[in-house]
Amino acid sequence: MKDILQEIVIHKRIEVELQKKLVPLKLLELQLSGALDLPVRSMRAALASSPFGIIAEFKRRSPSKGWIFPEANVKEVVPAYEKAGASACSILTDNKFFGGSLEDLVAARSLVELPLLRKEFIIDSYQLTEAKVAGADAVLLIASILTPESCLQLAREAYSLKLEVLLEVHDENELEHINPFIDLLGVNNRNLGTFETSLDHSFSLAERLLKLNSKALLISESGISEPSTVRELRNQGFRGFLIGETFMRGGTPGRTLSTFINDIPNAG
Repeated sequence: MKDILQEIVIHKRIEVELQKKLVPLKLLELQLSGALDLPVRSMRAALASSPFGIIAEFKRRSPSKGWIFPEANVKEVVPAYEKAGASACSILTDNKFFGGSLEDLVAARSLVELPLLRKEFIIDSYQLTEAKVAGADAVLLIASILTPESCLQLAREAYSLKLEVLLEVHDENELEHINPFIDLLGVNNRNLGTFETSLDHSFSLAERLLKLNSKALLISESGISEPSTVRELRNQGFRGFLIGETFMRGGTPGRTLSTFINDIPNAG
């Protein structure tokens, strides 16, 4: 498969500039003071205190798999995730490649008390302000599309907005992106360029990540389809597990999550 990540980032730069014209930053900032006064829901704390640590993802499609659940409705799926025992929820807000929207995040915030992660290809601080105004508690920063310097700048800005930061890495070459403003360290088992997936990435990086940043909570992302894998990863130091397609495919995400959690070996 061609490197789709480059295509996504090119499109995202155009999209962000268009959005800035549609909703200027000054207008967005008028809504920010109210958002900053709202209660902060810590995704890190929610995962650390959970015996499961599931970050259930609302995801309609992906570039590699196509449509997974095209008619998925936030009003049905996200509350079902909360009822089934999710520790947090990830809301994909990219439209062109994943079928999501910022409106999905806004809707989710009005429905649940779970910490919400804005999962997006963040390249501009404008997107952080959007996330806070929309009700996000945490944001994703992807090492492979940022320089260490831009990652630090965005993470510092997120901190000022009372947003937790999940930094996503894929291999050892991206560990230089780790900085003091990172709350959660995620290993994406999926290569975002080729979309090849291997859980070996999480297992091989766990010890190194714990030594580099003992404060950050470890998250394993993508490719987790078996409850037994959660227990194996917890034994390696991971405390959060971002899972989307496994729950969304089949049309009953909440029910599938409930069964998944009940089947985790030695749960609790």
